[in-house]
Amino acid sequence: MSPSNRGFTLIELLITVAIIMILASVALPITKIGAKRAKELELRQALRTVRTAIDEFRRDWARDGSVLVGPLCVKNQLACKEHTGVAGYPKTLETLLKIELTGSEAQRDDTPGVRRYLRKIPIDPMTGTTKWGLRCYQDDPDVDRWCGEDVFDIYTTSSGVALDGTRYREW
Repeated sequence: MSPSNRGFTLIELLITVAIIMILASVALPITKIGAKRAKELELRQALRTVRTAIDEFRRDWARDGSVLVGPLCVKNQLACKEHTGVAGYPKTLETLLKIELTGSEAQRDDTPGVRRYLRKIPIDPMTGTTKWGLRCYQDDPDVDRWCGEDVFDIYTTSSGVALDGTRYREW
């Protein structure tokens, strides 16, 4: 070939396009798995955040039936009976957002009259909503219906299956 006839042949272009298509077909499933893994990490983080808030609430507002045990429950008896179930767990998920203190701490200048455990209810990344499945203290771990008395645990309402083969609602 002379220097003026330089260029690519049709075969070279077809081979190049075929290699690019093979690489793209390998990268696409990896991208989908990466996106699913990211959603699963978001779900685990949201569950951890809410469960930690529930545990902190229980530590502060613990009660055993009519016996007030937790430090904030003892100091704020009206709020305790209004916002907690008989085991000391919050009556609703929204209770974790704001509790108005009613006892002596509410009148002090150095402490706010409100106690917060969450800034907002996290979005379930699997469903895209803030609607979570709830479990009561006396419920079995695999129950589908909430008893309505308190919030002991949360789970996603998604029926999907994770990359490791477990169902999201079992997390």
